[in-house]
Amino acid sequence: MVSKTNGAGIAGKKKIGVALAGGGPLGGVYEIGALIALNEALEGMDFQHVNVYVGVSAGAMISALLANGIAPEDMARVFIRPRPGDARFSPLLFLQPNYREYLRRMVNVPPLLLEGVTKYLRNPLKRGLLESLSGLTRAIPTAIFDNEPMERFLSGLFANRGFSNDFRKLVKELYIVAVDLDTGESVRFGGEGMDHVPISRAVQASTALPGLYPPVKIEGRDFVDGGLKRTLHASVALDAGCDLLFCINPIVPYDADLAPADEQKRHHKLVEGGLPVVLSQTFRAMIHSRMRVGMSKYDSLYPQAKIVLFEPDRHDSRMFFTNVFSYSDRETVCQHAYRTTRRDLRARQAELGSVLSAHGIKIRRGILEDPDRHFSDALASAEGMQDVGIYMNQTTNRLSEALDGLDGWLEAQQGMPKARRQTAE
Repeated sequence: MVSKTNGAGIAGKKKIGVALAGGGPLGGVYEIGALIALNEALEGMDFQHVNVYVGVSAGAMISALLANGIAPEDMARVFIRPRPGDARFSPLLFLQPNYREYLRRMVNVPPLLLEGVTKYLRNPLKRGLLESLSGLTRAIPTAIFDNEPMERFLSGLFANRGFSNDFRKLVKELYIVAVDLDTGESVRFGGEGMDHVPISRAVQASTALPGLYPPVKIEGRDFVDGGLKRTLHASVALDAGCDLLFCINPIVPYDADLAPADEQKRHHKLVEGGLPVVLSQTFRAMIHSRMRVGMSKYDSLYPQAKIVLFEPDRHDSRMFFTNVFSYSDRETVCQHAYRTTRRDLRARQAELGSVLSAHGIKIRRGILEDPDRHFSDALASAEGMQDVGIYMNQTTNRLSEALDGLDGWLEAQQGMPKARRQTAE
């Protein structure tokens, strides 16, 4: 087993962690944009080289990549803005229909229908027809999409030299949080007794949002999205002994009263947006409230730790009203996160300066002065560093190779030639 880093050479000798929340695919894109902004603006920090990573749902994938030493800039080059010749990211990674379960459930329809009709005919006065046929609900698939492609992508990527799909072989600590469907309790993959589970399988479990993706069976237990219990699970990193914890949470409820006047006119009554908007606001309010309750307790439970949280503004209509599965918006969302995080850093320089300096980290004020800076400028700056650029080219190539391998698998599943496939622009 590789010994875990003690933090020396990263930012002093204290233990630094990163906790990333869920938020669907575009939540992961938001986290990449925020991480690029932080990586660029904080001297003495490399977010792919800290001590502890905790990931939930979409944050689980980003955390697993970071823990394997993959920089957020590399993720952006493959998933958001590929260079000419690089493999393009396909939304099929997340949107492959769950054909196998559709077929398996359809096979159960005739016997369930026969069972229901028989119950009704035996005692039609006692049971109504609809009640007798209620057993047909067992034929409804548990999910729309298949999450196996994502697991195949990650396991293929981590099979490359220099990466690992084994929690125990990582130099850093990585914890992926999912929920046991049968108990409702959170499980820390990567923790004691659960570190033998492949990282790719743990990420698949943590991102299995009920209704969209099927529960993931691991050693006879079914696991679903880790965000169902708590959106951030920062306490996992604090329990691991972090003295400084960076948290990124892409999902916040919308407050129309705080929005600019023109936004208030368009979005003041969320009920007018229909059921999807009402459900989105309800879900966001619930998980954000739980996160805030947890945060309020950390000062007394972990007095040695400092927590720095980055998230969208409560009046951020772009993040609230953008479809989390709209891949055409991913560059816009990445840039929005990049600018929002930079603006947050500028506004909180006085507050954060002393906290960060205690860990050997300085804010590069000059980097934050340009309000029109684009995240692609940060990519170009990183690529211009000779030694780092060579490493980034290698890791980007590995990501591209993994996408190429997944492309072939998806083509085989769909039975169509690559030329006819639609890729995200």
